[in-house]
Amino acid sequence: MSNDFSSEFLVEGVMTKAFVQPPMEDDASRTSSEDDGSVILLEPEEASGEGHEGEEADAAAETLLDLVLAEAAARSTAAAVTLPERVDGILVGRLEEVGPAGARVVFPGSPAEGVIARAMVPLTSAEVGAEVALMFEGGSPQRPVVMGRMFVPGAAPGVQAQVDTERVELAAEKEIVLRCGKSSITLTRAGKIIIRGAYVLTRSSGVNRIQGGSVQIN
Repeated sequence: MSNDFSSEFLVEGVMTKAFVQPPMEDDASRTSSEDDGSVILLEPEEASGEGHEGEEADAAAETLLDLVLAEAAARSTAAAVTLPERVDGILVGRLEEVGPAGARVVFPGSPAEGVIARAMVPLTSAEVGAEVALMFEGGSPQRPVVMGRMFVPGAAPGVQAQVDTERVELAAEKEIVLRCGKSSITLTRAGKIIIRGAYVLTRSSGVNRIQGGSVQIN
């Protein structure tokens, strides 16, 4: 029966099994130093998986943290939009809101919340979301002016006005209504003219003529 035995040693962080062989009594050729016993190093055993798993977990955590920080930095860079120092010419923007402070518009290079603008044309909340033509007072991007809505081919036309020094013309597809308080004049597409009011007076310095296929009074 062999008297050999083994033991484990930690060599430079790696668990290693050593085989210790006692001196052989029948070997006369061994020297006195060999009689004390010799240690034979065998193949190192694999280190326990706990250390490797811990290192892999730390590496994964560092990678995830790097990804989160990179995404946060990208969002911060995208949010930090600065207006150009000067804008010349016309830009196409979008009408975001119409309120007491004015029209709020967004355009290329503007903050996400938009910029308050003045307007050359009437704007209503029904036009929110429409594209508008913008110019800028003194070229300042902080002072946009809405010049008008962008024309969209195929869209139903609204009221059209033509004004010159001789004539004013209003045109609409269905009807035109002029209203002030309880008084109104309605022009319809069918050719009707309806005049309503609490008190109606017609006065002429010349002939006041009423003519029609039939005239009904009361």
